[in-house]
Amino acid sequence: MGGRGVIGDKWSSRILWPLVISFLGLYMVVVERQLQNRERMMAEGLKNTVAEVGTGTDNV
Repeated sequence: MGGRGVIGDKWSSRILWPLVISFLGLYMVVVERQLQNRERMMAEGLKNTVAEVGTGTDNV
């Protein structure tokens, strides 16, 4: 018996590498979106803080 398994090594590597590259690209998109959302939330929080200080409201 050959040591090939169900799918030959050549075909499995041909399938595996595009999948790995696709998942890495998807992961990079998800991380970028999370960073953008975090920056947006921080900017909105800073804007709200500046607005509260500007109006003189005391939130203590």
